[in-house]
Amino acid sequence: MRRREFLKSAAIAPVGANFLFPVRRSDRPNLLFVWTDQQRPDTLAVYGNSRIQAPNLNKLASESIVFERAYVSQPVCTPSRSTVLTGLWPHQNGCTENNLPLAENIPCLPEILADPEYRTGYFGKWHLGDELFAQRGFEEWESIEDIYQQYFRPGRDRSRRSSYHHFLVERGYKPNEPDGTFGRLYAAKLPIEHCKPKFLEMKACDFLRRRRSEPFILHVNFLEPHPPYYGPLNGEYRAEDMELEPNYTDPLEEDEPLNYRLKRDRARTARPEGMDLRTDDGWRRLKANYWGSVTHVDRSVGAILKTLEDLGLADRTIVVFTSDHGEMLGAHGMLAKSVMYEEAVRIPWLMRVPALGRRHRLIRGRFSHIDLIPTVLDLMGRPMPGRFPGRSLLPEISWGSPKPANVFIQWNATLKYVEGDLLKPEFQSETIQRAVRTNTRTVISPDGWKLCLSDADKNQLFDLNRDPYETKNIFYTGQHRDVIRRLTSEIHEWQRSIKDRVAVAEAG
Repeated sequence: MRRREFLKSAAIAPVGANFLFPVRRSDRPNLLFVWTDQQRPDTLAVYGNSRIQAPNLNKLASESIVFERAYVSQPVCTPSRSTVLTGLWPHQNGCTENNLPLAENIPCLPEILADPEYRTGYFGKWHLGDELFAQRGFEEWESIEDIYQQYFRPGRDRSRRSSYHHFLVERGYKPNEPDGTFGRLYAAKLPIEHCKPKFLEMKACDFLRRRRSEPFILHVNFLEPHPPYYGPLNGEYRAEDMELEPNYTDPLEEDEPLNYRLKRDRARTARPEGMDLRTDDGWRRLKANYWGSVTHVDRSVGAILKTLEDLGLADRTIVVFTSDHGEMLGAHGMLAKSVMYEEAVRIPWLMRVPALGRRHRLIRGRFSHIDLIPTVLDLMGRPMPGRFPGRSLLPEISWGSPKPANVFIQWNATLKYVEGDLLKPEFQSETIQRAVRTNTRTVISPDGWKLCLSDADKNQLFDLNRDPYETKNIFYTGQHRDVIRRLTSEIHEWQRSIKDRVAVAEAG
């Protein structure tokens, strides 16, 4: 459809109505939802990295709507995934920290859509409870993780093993862990044809072939580039060619959250997969391996997308690609996620929508995963305005004029924290416990201000336009009281609107 014809159609039908895909049995759009774990946006060319080899994701971006700056609801696995699948904030669906099961009365996308004509599948990492069991409206289930049995609900068989476990056993491998499972690092050291991405690729392509004549919803969730920082493509990039993060040497002064300083100190004494992070060379090697994992996933994504094309399904299938959070990768001297810095809270977000044309469209501005479910439902011809706290972004996509809006992010206290994990001698136990049990609420304004308010640790204010790498916390300078008051009011109003009762204020 040419742009003029599309706009004419849009003008005579309400945005979000079924003008994109008339809901008749033969015309229902398919949905292929591909996501990774712990992938930063700057691992793709469209977000500024032309050095990393990700040709398939880069091609997808060239045919997709690309959200310039996309953010998670909370920068850690379970809470973020809960938002992506339910359209609710973590405190609304109950998944406020890792390894909490999603309540059975909270519906996920297939249950929300409630269309029996769709064939559905969920393949890969779940991390929302009862990892190995088909659930939440997904008929077919292929699991890859065997480390969550202790979090199964009562009555679940804890001796059960993942689909990937059985795949390896059938190929002659012997479990390496005392409990009779295959460890993540063990799996990452296998030949590429037996690693998790290839397993998911095979299962996804098989699903597409079998379901080609029916409307389908297929989620494929890769573990990589999540740790271990190791994989069959470790040698793809030379460590000496890796550049350290621009804020790698940020000292994190006393006005930064204690919790973050503890995390930095822990990272700098770590030796993941034998890499010494006390040294620059250790960080470079880790980054090279991380890039290798991104390339590894890209190859399997490419095979899945090629199968979609070969089966003649591409023009009837919406493709979504995103991740559940970012990765610090040495930024501020830190590793992993669970902080409010940009490297941890930003993710890639691509959507190829055949009805809107397979072409690259960069939607400038800041956007949130809280809007993902409303947008996907709208694109599938099932708008549900008012049901979710987020909004459909279809109007911005359709007209190319994003509505300026705040982005909000949560951090909810980690109540299962083990003190010895981050113990630092010069701090009293009570001090550490208070810091790591902090709740934080963050707002990023359209004009580039970022305010992070804590209920038990230091607050932060950054001007992302002047300080994109967040090296200077200006909350305590006394020079930006008006900005702080304005953004504090925005956070409190947002909290009221979503019934978030965490008490954060200007001072604390």
